[in-house]
Amino acid sequence: MGALSYSQFDDTIVALATPQGIGAIAVVRLSGPQAIRIANAVFHGKDLDAVDSHTIHFGTIREGKEVIDEVLMSVFIAPRSFTKENVVEISCHGSSYIIKRIINLTVSKGARLAKPGEFTKRAFLNGQFDLAQAEAVADVISSDSEAAHQAAMSQMRGGFSKDIKQLREQLIHFASMIELELDFGEEDVEFADRHDLAKLVTDLKTIINQLIKSFDLGNVIKNGVPTVIAGKPNAGKSTLLNALLKEEKAIVSDIAGTTRDSIEDEINIEGVAFRFIDTAGIRETTDVIEALGVERTHSKMKEASLILYLFDLVNDNITDINKEINKLENLGKPFIPIGNKIDKAPAGLVAQLKEDDRFIFISASQQQYLEELKDKILDQVNLKNVRSSDTIVTNARHFESLLKTSQALDDVLTGIGSNVTGDFLALDIRQALHHLGEITGEVTNDDLLANIFSKFCIGK
Repeated sequence: MGALSYSQFDDTIVALATPQGIGAIAVVRLSGPQAIRIANAVFHGKDLDAVDSHTIHFGTIREGKEVIDEVLMSVFIAPRSFTKENVVEISCHGSSYIIKRIINLTVSKGARLAKPGEFTKRAFLNGQFDLAQAEAVADVISSDSEAAHQAAMSQMRGGFSKDIKQLREQLIHFASMIELELDFGEEDVEFADRHDLAKLVTDLKTIINQLIKSFDLGNVIKNGVPTVIAGKPNAGKSTLLNALLKEEKAIVSDIAGTTRDSIEDEINIEGVAFRFIDTAGIRETTDVIEALGVERTHSKMKEASLILYLFDLVNDNITDINKEINKLENLGKPFIPIGNKIDKAPAGLVAQLKEDDRFIFISASQQQYLEELKDKILDQVNLKNVRSSDTIVTNARHFESLLKTSQALDDVLTGIGSNVTGDFLALDIRQALHHLGEITGEVTNDDLLANIFSKFCIGK
């Protein structure tokens, strides 16, 4: 069954495709030219060599006369499968003993254990999709928010790859014209108009720079927003964290300096993951342990993408608050000043602070105005201005390749401005094409592939 010409591999791999651990069911996946033969050798039911692709068959897995489990066998005949090879997925009961027996049985019949990401790697190498789409498979699996899922799905379905391929095709056209000029070097002909080339490169740089700029947002979507909750002792930081989490995560006390280390947890707001970090209160202290906590707070604030800075409206005055605001502004990090304990605050202080439209007022203990705070937090990510059709770069490897492409295009523009010869222009254009090709896998090497797919789970 199947046609080996669809695959460049002559061995068959096997692995557990569902998570490790005891569950109701598990799926053991086989892929390769002998997948159907090997599955047939351990299966008692229909002859799998005689069934149609994309069909499911009930029977038993046996070793000799011993029945190991009742299973469902899903058969996919090349090239109509994820890997473009013959694939059989064995749905069995989720006992670790049963899984181990089935995998060992298939190995004894000629399969070998798959390496991390090897199924997806085979799909890429067999032409099922490009490298950017293959990497998106892992992002889809690991996505834990709506925004991360949408970005990964868009990339897996080829949105980003399409943009990159269009950029490459335009460059390839001019590269071929310049290469043609080199063939007629002695005749002093010019097939590639330098003005048109400069305009094209400038337009490409604009698009590429937009993709580069999108990485900050893409990184937020993929990894979440590290958000520090800071302020003086007893400002209500731990109370706010507990209120946002809707659980007693942090110890709350009237005693100043209770929080001496950072406490972290994740909250999903409108499809975006925020990693909230409750920190030790900022003050001068002679307590060695508390001082270490304060030092760690300053460190976390420097690393954060967003700072929620709480002010105690009952005990703080306008002079101290303004001093803290100036320090935050000098830190150069996005921050939201929050006036806490609004239910007990002096009206005069609130009126003064309202002159700064950055301020938001809450009562963490009474859980008042937390929805308004969440809206303010979400505004900092700026996702509302992103259209579903926008391409957002979420992968650090792609970001690095785009930076290198932009530099190569700068070199092309410099060369055009300096009237360099076609051979030097061709060299810089080839560099740009090389870096764009690295994104989709049109340019690759074994070390790069090994690094990418080693980060996948075994069964994928």
